[in-house]
Amino acid sequence: MVDKYIPKYPLIWGTDDFFIKIFCSIPNIATGIILKTGKTNFVIDPGDGILRDLNKEIGPAGIMNISHIFISHGHHDHVGGVWSLFTYLSVMNRTAPLHIHYPKGCKEIESIHRAFHEVYGNELTYKIHLERIVDESPMPISDLTILPFHVNHREKVEGSSESNLVPSLGFKFVYKDQSICYGGDTAYCDKLVKMVIDSDLAIIEAGAADETDTDLHMTQKQAIEIGRLAKEFFLVHVPE
Repeated sequence: MVDKYIPKYPLIWGTDDFFIKIFCSIPNIATGIILKTGKTNFVIDPGDGILRDLNKEIGPAGIMNISHIFISHGHHDHVGGVWSLFTYLSVMNRTAPLHIHYPKGCKEIESIHRAFHEVYGNELTYKIHLERIVDESPMPISDLTILPFHVNHREKVEGSSESNLVPSLGFKFVYKDQSICYGGDTAYCDKLVKMVIDSDLAIIEAGAADETDTDLHMTQKQAIEIGRLAKEFFLVHVPE
């Protein structure tokens, strides 16, 4: 039995030119992550509060420099801050395009984008490009290569013991000779194990309520075993 571990946020890892900060990753509340390289600021899973956290971390100029957002899946605790980011960038008169990378079938992102344009489309100062990820092809962006991979995230069917697969991705971010693997939300899956191996940092969810094996989230024991395949690892999305 693994002793219950609760992360103390923020979680920070990095070097001078490759840096990640996890502001929080709390089930049913919010996730928010910033990834920096020598040239770029990327956002991963902008949950509720992300605008506040980014303003404190990188300020208005840094927020305006964000060019790409990566979404692992559409649950509210991972996309709850998207609307506020869209609005802020418009209020600040951004002109550069913003790219949103998300898994095929993620209706939430498409719905947020559609609703935002219905409200603010006539006054929007920049273009929002929805970049739907349909396969696992490498994505070279600026000074990074991003390797998306499908994971096994499911949600319960109301009134049933069954569960449905949620369109979900993990991402491996490769910068020069270093890599960070972010698994997003997932139960145990072989693809995650493969992508974690030899990563410099693995960010692994341990969202199961206890150590009972489940097809919804990983237990802490499972998460630790996978995390140890990387050089370092963080456990996130642990129930409080």
